Amino acid sequence: MRERTALAYAEIAPTVTDETVVISATDSQMNAAVNSTESEFAKCDCCGLTEECTPTYVEKIRERYHGNWICGLCGEAVKDEIVRSERLINTEEALTRHMNFCRKSTSASDPVQNPAVNLITAMRQILRRSLDSPRRTLRSAPSSPLRSTSSVRLSRSETDLQEMMK
Repeated sequence: MRERTALAYAEIAPTVTDETVVISATDSQMNAAVNSTESEFAKCDCCGLTEECTPTYVEKIRERYHGNWICGLCGEAVKDEIVRSERLINTEEALTRHMNFCRKSTSASDPVQNPAVNLITAMRQILRRSLDSPRRTLRSAPSSPLRSTSSVRLSRSETDLQEMMK
């Protein structure tokens, strides 16, 4: 049995040689290699955040979201919208809901020129919505009783977040 295995391995094992092989690349191959490492700035169609990405990545995201380019944060919000929905919705409908939410959240607030402030405001609203929505338990209930919450201390970032939400 060992002999058969060794023989089979010897047949598929690569052989090492000292020969140097020169492969000439075509112009299209060179351009594809250059384009995969070049980056461009893309603006999110939902929140307006600008990210630096490769053209290949931008194309992949546009295919996934029906021609729209959205940032990673908005992509996660779209996924959350699908999960939170009481009925089965597709990506396009979830994206439309999220885009409407982003438009409403930016038009309701003062016209702020800084997209980072808009992003923080939108994240605050998303957090509030997620805290207000009923939780869906994916795991079974714990077998041991829960500890009292009076002994739980919040970290600095959680405390800051609670103050921001007031």
